[in-house]
Amino acid sequence: MLGMEAKKPYLIAIIIQLIYAGMFVVSKAAFDHGINTFVFIFYRMAAASLLLLPVAIILQRKNVRSMSLVLLLKLFFYALIGNTFSLNLYNVSMKWTSATVASASSNSMPVITFCLALLLRMEAVKLRSRSGVAKLAGVALCLAGVFVLAFYAGPALSPVNRHRAFAVAQASNNNHHPSSRMTWVKGTFFMVLANVTWALWIVLQSALLKEYPNKMLVTVTQCVFSTMQSFVVAVVAERDFSKWKLRFDISLLAIIYTGFVVTGVSYYLQAWCMEMKGPVFLAMSNPLCFIFTIFCSSFFLGEIVHLGSILGGALLVAGLYSVLWGKSKETMESEGTEEQKDAAKASSMLEQA
Repeated sequence: MLGMEAKKPYLIAIIIQLIYAGMFVVSKAAFDHGINTFVFIFYRMAAASLLLLPVAIILQRKNVRSMSLVLLLKLFFYALIGNTFSLNLYNVSMKWTSATVASASSNSMPVITFCLALLLRMEAVKLRSRSGVAKLAGVALCLAGVFVLAFYAGPALSPVNRHRAFAVAQASNNNHHPSSRMTWVKGTFFMVLANVTWALWIVLQSALLKEYPNKMLVTVTQCVFSTMQSFVVAVVAERDFSKWKLRFDISLLAIIYTGFVVTGVSYYLQAWCMEMKGPVFLAMSNPLCFIFTIFCSSFFLGEIVHLGSILGGALLVAGLYSVLWGKSKETMESEGTEEQKDAAKASSMLEQA
């Protein structure tokens, strides 16, 4: 029984990465089938709000009164950055690139978060230490990975399955045409920008949770605010309401999946996993999503994966692990220094006695 308990976090981490791989594939399939990306985000946030709002009302109704106007304004702003702007930009960039690139770029998140924390002086780099060199090397590898994804296609790898479950136009995979190539480059850098705004949201969110540690109300309030914001964006982007109509196709499946499974199930599993093993453990499992997405996008979408996408993804993964190694090494060094200080204090107290 103990052995099974010890394996649980690893199993949960694999399930989380499978859920995210599924999100990239079904979202890309929905966009290739013609749903407006801005309308999609509105429906996704509305589905998430419908799932979480009743739960919050039942469990947290007594705590709602403790939310001040200043806190609500902060949550509105954070929802705008982390959900509305970031997700809309991310989905536009995925429409212009591929599910594989979207998954590969997610490995840059811890590196971008580290860079933002460095700019905000929440992190420090000791250039003469191995941990500091590892962190900087991670940033360099991450940048190299982004440029490879954007500018190098390389030879195409054959799809795993030519009889696709979600039929999409082959034109979406043709990135060798000059105009398509420019769209691919713009999409890659838009994806990086989306990750920057998401990383900024993570940094701001961690500070907010220290001030107001109710995760449920913070999440639900941002979902509701983002639903309203996304509706305004979608109305401006798509004024033909006949195109808002949902049908029983891949678009509806993608909305239900991203709204309920990703927002509901995976967020809960992530919180459980981080509580058990910490955030670094979950970040270490990110590359699994990249591997799953390569296979699933090729199998279900018939997506033509290029060597450049795999090489770029590999550089991003290397950058991720380099930064995480530097962080863990730094933590071990600081803990060792604290123990030495405590030992020195105890020694001096004994001498004084």
